[in-house]
Amino acid sequence: MAKHVDYYVSLNSPWTYLGSKRFEAMAGKHGASITIWPVDFGSVFAVSGGLPLPKRAPQRQAYRMMELKRWRDHLGVKLNLEPKFFPANEVPAAKCVIALREQGRMADAVKLAHAVLHALWAEENNTGDPATLRAIIAGCGLDADAVIRSSEAPEMAAKREAYTKHAIDHGVFGAPSFVIDGEIFWGQDRLEFVDRKLAA
Repeated sequence: MAKHVDYYVSLNSPWTYLGSKRFEAMAGKHGASITIWPVDFGSVFAVSGGLPLPKRAPQRQAYRMMELKRWRDHLGVKLNLEPKFFPANEVPAAKCVIALREQGRMADAVKLAHAVLHALWAEENNTGDPATLRAIIAGCGLDADAVIRSSEAPEMAAKREAYTKHAIDHGVFGAPSFVIDGEIFWGQDRLEFVDRKLAA
């Protein structure tokens, strides 16, 4: 029986970006269904012991850069270690992903989330800029006007808050996280274990 994955993402996270295409391919290989959760990890960090990047110790920040370079080279993906627009305002894009998700268009929601990450980390684009976001949506083959209009409904901000509470209540503390049968796999470097779980 095919499994289901709850997929918790930050649209600013390089680690979510690094794992994005591999996870898509993996889910497709196993016929797994996905529910995407664009979460406010600033709020998650506040209750789980995490720190936003600027507040981390210099040693941790230096090691983060080293690991990003290692994984970029290992995976052979394009990634700017210090993108010009990081961190971007991820709220508008997150609400667009949420709007698609709430319409039951989960594949489109995942596609858009990954396109936003690629634009930020590989293309040096300001994903918080309205015109840039519109272009990203259109580049996914979606109706940008319709998606943005849906995202501006008042309930979308409330949905993001609810998603964040859901993540906290289910023990999620970092991005990306993959939850299968109640088991959490944190980080793109745990995708091998996700693969095994989906195959079991």
